[in-house]
Amino acid sequence: MGWISWLCPGVNIKRWLLLATIGMLFCGVGLAMVFNLQVMGKLEELLFQLTYLTTGRYSNGVIVAMGAVFMLIGLACVTYGTRKVVRSVLTSLIPDRSGSLMEKIFVQRKLTQGPAITVVGGGTGLSTLLRGMKYITNNCTAVVTSGDDGGSSGRLRKELGIIPPGDLRNCMIALADQEPLMERLMQYRFKGDTPLAGHCFGNLFIAAMAEAEGGMEEGLKATSQILKVRGRVIPSTLADIQLQAEMTDGSVVTGESKISEAGKHIAKLKMLPEDAPAANDAVEAILKSDVLIFGPGSLYTSVIPNLVVPGIREAILKSKAIKIYICNVMTQPGETDGYGAYEHVRALIDHAGAQFLDYVIVNDEKISSAQLAPYKLEGSKPVTADTRKITNLGITVVPAHLISKKDLVRHDPVKLSQVLIGLIYRLRLFGKGVQFFDYFFMRLGLRNMSFKK
Repeated sequence: MGWISWLCPGVNIKRWLLLATIGMLFCGVGLAMVFNLQVMGKLEELLFQLTYLTTGRYSNGVIVAMGAVFMLIGLACVTYGTRKVVRSVLTSLIPDRSGSLMEKIFVQRKLTQGPAITVVGGGTGLSTLLRGMKYITNNCTAVVTSGDDGGSSGRLRKELGIIPPGDLRNCMIALADQEPLMERLMQYRFKGDTPLAGHCFGNLFIAAMAEAEGGMEEGLKATSQILKVRGRVIPSTLADIQLQAEMTDGSVVTGESKISEAGKHIAKLKMLPEDAPAANDAVEAILKSDVLIFGPGSLYTSVIPNLVVPGIREAILKSKAIKIYICNVMTQPGETDGYGAYEHVRALIDHAGAQFLDYVIVNDEKISSAQLAPYKLEGSKPVTADTRKITNLGITVVPAHLISKKDLVRHDPVKLSQVLIGLIYRLRLFGKGVQFFDYFFMRLGLRNMSFKK
């Protein structure tokens, strides 16, 4: 229909366009009268006669004054009509009229122009990071591991033959611009003794969308549209994979949920099948990114599983993006017992096959004894910063205060996003040259205090 569709009933635009048009005509008439154009001769003659009948004399000043009045009326009509047209369009596109409209437009433009960031990981750590990332840029992509085999995700994986939707669901909710009711609905877990017990509604929803749309990729895109996700959420691989860990004692454990339960030290992580193809969209996002962020999240069951997908690993090593690793704040029993930040970084490098990181963000905020008390029972301890060891690898360390003040010891999304904003925009302003100076000052033992809040 093209432009004719603007004339359909109920659009609430035609009347204001008509008013603006009438206003422009008034402006034209007023300008002609003010500048005494010949095309308005007849009208001027009539006005002169009216002036003579009312005042008893001919006066150009009266004509000019009337022209000015016509112009003012025209400008008022144009301004009001245009304002109403714009408001009608924006009300349809942005139903929520709370707050300043100009502020919303400004924020939206800034987010759209934000850097292209790809976050690689999985689990609750990744979703925590994404909650802060959506306020930095709309150009954010989450590449999520697909090795989960426990809980609702594991059941759906076995019964329906789909990749586990749990981590994908959490990431989409974190990036979504949804109402609180929608978030509660997507996170609702069925109770009781029925076959649905233990299933999360969001997992079922994604599974249904995948079947309705003809595949998981299409299902995720449709779900993202419904939730108004600010960015994209993509699995690292669409293949049915299993994680396998070789332990330091020579034993082998297969299955993501069983690796941490084994309670042994992990030597190397593998994927079965080892040649599972990477998702094309994930590879494309990594190669086109300005910034690549790894973690936070379980080292061996959330972050590293992406590195053992050959296509993802090759894209990461090939990418020219700035690469940042956000180290965990606590060790994870059964995975990283006794690990400091250096051991986390070393494990990433070993599984990637090369040193690929530019920055490592570590926590150096003291954790209260009240927060640590529950973790002592399970043997979890704060991760040490290991600044000097990591610097010796040629990586710049960014120490910062990152701990949430709530009951659990985890990253605070706001604090973490502030650190990332400072680092990313310094890099955008000064380029990779800033990394040399960061590294130089780090070698001198000077720590960047600007990241401490």
